Amino acid sequence: MAETETKKVEATPAAFEPKIVAFVCNWCTYAGADLAGTSRLQYAPNVRIVKLPCTGRIDPLFILKAFEGGADAVLVSGCHPGDCHYTSGNYHARRRWAIFRRLLEFTGIDMRRVFFSWVSAAEGAKFADLINRITADVRAAGPFERTNPARRRLWK
Repeated sequence: MAETETKKVEATPAAFEPKIVAFVCNWCTYAGADLAGTSRLQYAPNVRIVKLPCTGRIDPLFILKAFEGGADAVLVSGCHPGDCHYTSGNYHARRRWAIFRRLLEFTGIDMRRVFFSWVSAAEGAKFADLINRITADVRAAGPFERTNPARRRLWK
């Protein structure tokens, strides 16, 4: 009787590709993302854009829900200060962000996973560079811990 040896095949872990949720302003950052696309600028495909009328309308729970749903990072981006189409929405977002940072730290979410930026409609190249930089930073940080209490279910 011949004995056969079973070779154990070790699977090489796939390279980590972060999942990034971007909450963007309809008037500026979304238009900047559109300009990047129509200009055929190359940027990482790891971002999922959620278009909102204004960054002032972003509820902090949206960010927590993104992490709960499996995001590895979150970007909030809107009009430059003083250029808001709703007069002062981006100022409200900036004030809300300053307070919300403390809650994120309390929940154990690493602040290096949450990004806040201003991108105008004419800054397609800036949007592409921003997404590439965020993707590289999150890739270096690794996946968001599954054991973190902020994450309850996996993103599919």
